[in-house]
Order: sequence, then structure tokens, then C-alpha cells
Amino acid sequence: MTSIRHKGEADRTPDDPFLDAARAAILAVGWSRTTLTDIARRAGVSRMTLYRRWPDTQTLLADLMTREWAGVVDAAAARAHGRGTARERITAVVVATVQALRTNDLVCRIVDVDPEVLLPYLLDRRGRSQEHVADATAALVSEGQREGSIRPGDPTTMARSLLLAAHGFVLSAHTMVDGDAGRDADVAHLDAELGLLVDRYLAPAAS
Repeated sequence: MTSIRHKGEADRTPDDPFLDAARAAILAVGWSRTTLTDIARRAGVSRMTLYRRWPDTQTLLADLMTREWAGVVDAAAARAHGRGTARERITAVVVATVQALRTNDLVCRIVDVDPEVLLPYLLDRRGRSQEHVADATAALVSEGQREGSIRPGDPTTMARSLLLAAHGFVLSAHTMVDGDAGRDADVAHLDAELGLLVDRYLAPAAS
């Protein structure tokens, strides 16, 4: 499995040791069994130290999710920076992000043990990490429209549409593969189709 690209020491914030401890706790015991007491123990601080920053476990874990998902997207965007048109970069980033999240050890642990954690972000509301992804994608869509590589349209709506499509490829791609490999199924052919889907969705109409 792959995980978020680790920050360099110069990029780390005072919250990162606590978020690292929360991540380790989830991987060890699952989301629903992770407590502030466990996180504090793993971080080597008192529970009151955490309470001064986060009022409860759910708030801390929400910050962890934001860091994790945003980090995956930012790493994919950094690899694609300066390569080709904005449309080509968006296509590369979407596919790379889907692949990274699908094999991310924190995502896999949540899906396997506490899948209900993800349901509010799929059924009821957008999370901060989803907003981060959509905003970054919308900015690239606008860039592509200015250069002519992306068709006209509202960048925010287009970015959110891509995010909706990506959800399915992250969480459900293995269900579209024959056989009994489950989440270990080879979905490379579906990822190739995702690349085509994104590219053709964004492409200007043929003149």
C-alpha cells in the first residue's frame, strides 16, 4: 500500500506529530476505536494537551483526513506541474490521485473497518478535502479554458463533476472486475478508461 508523501521537516506544522499519532492509532485499532487518550499516549503528551487544540476525537480525525487527502492530491499535482496542457495535467492528476487513494493505507483501513465514516462525505455534504480538490481542479479548468485546451463551461461545476466521477473509481472500481480478487483486482484497464473519460469530458467541441 502507499501512503501520503511525508513532509520535509521544514514543511511540518506543530499539529503534525498529533496527526501522525492519530494516523497510527487508526491503522492499529480502526477509526471508531481511536480515542484522544490513545492518540495522546502515542504522541507522548497529556490528553489535556490535545483538548486545548481539538475539542473531541472527531474534530482531530477530520483534520487528519484533510491532511491525508490533500497531501495525496498535492503530490500528484506536483508531479504533473508544467507538463503539457492544463487538460493533460488534469487528466494525469485525476488518474494518479484515484490510484493513490485507492491504495492508501489509511483509506483502505477506513474502508475495511469503518466504512460508515465515509458516508457523510458521499451522501450528505462535502468535506474540506473535497473542497480543496474541487477548488484546485477548478483553477486548472480556468487555465485550460484560457489556453483553449478545455471547453467553455463553469469551472466549479466541471471540477465538481470530475470529483463525483472520481469517487466511484476510488471506492468501487474493483466491483467492476470479474472474478473474486476483491480489492486486490487489477483495475488498470478501468484507470485507462478514466483517463479517456476525463480528457474527452474536458475537450473542446470538434470544429
